[in-house]
Amino acid sequence: MPAASPPAASLSPEDRPVGSAAEQAAKVIANVAVNAEYRHLVLAAAPPATEAAPGQFFQLLCPPAPATAPFLRRPMSVYGADTVAGEVAFLYKVTGAGTLGLATLAPGDTLNIVGPLGRGFTLDPAWRSIVAVGRGAGLATLGPLAQLAQTRDVAVTAILSARRPELVVSDKVFRGCGADVTIVTDAEGTSGPIHVERLLRGLIAEGRCDAFFTCGSARLLAVQQRLAREFSLPGQVALEQQMACGLGMCFCCVRDFNVGGTVVHKRVCWDGPVFDLMEAMP
Repeated sequence: MPAASPPAASLSPEDRPVGSAAEQAAKVIANVAVNAEYRHLVLAAAPPATEAAPGQFFQLLCPPAPATAPFLRRPMSVYGADTVAGEVAFLYKVTGAGTLGLATLAPGDTLNIVGPLGRGFTLDPAWRSIVAVGRGAGLATLGPLAQLAQTRDVAVTAILSARRPELVVSDKVFRGCGADVTIVTDAEGTSGPIHVERLLRGLIAEGRCDAFFTCGSARLLAVQQRLAREFSLPGQVALEQQMACGLGMCFCCVRDFNVGGTVVHKRVCWDGPVFDLMEAMP
């Protein structure tokens, strides 16, 4: 008789099976602005929410804001999860009805959440140094990767892109985990693909890139795919996509992927949101 599978709580976060999710009412601990665009929401929660792996996401039942009422839950990547503290956190940008509603939450309020959902980032034990490249809200998705890498003694170099320096997020998270951080911005003329490719080629030449991790920019994804192909490097990409159910049932988030030279359809919420770098298509 085969041995029983270990319980989900005994597995590393990124090794837990897809579907280890639950609905719960989480209490707001803090909901504060970190800059002119982004807010940091911290919730008191219980497992499995607090066991979320970097790259996984939650479906949030956003409260109505004045004159708005979101019809569907909003998908949001996890920004932090701590089982000991009993907390789960999100970093979000106020852009529409859902996030406007989130911004109204105050300490003591409750928020209905479902998760963790989807497949997160994974780290190969053979990797000793990885490169994370993100832009905009993608920086929130990549932030927890630095914490996972630190627990595995994997060095991280982060290239963080934003329109202006004051809009960069997750830089403190990366630096707090010992990552080497480079900030590139539109305002300073350093965020273009040509400059970022130059930085990445330098890291590859120095032996500091065993794998790429990216989120938030199609242009920077294309650069990394080209370099990954040229130098036979692996990588992973977390895709941002509109979702309805977040559970794989509605097929709202289907995209085309290149798998072994064949274009196939995959659901971002169920088959991802983290995919092999070379599978992603514009």
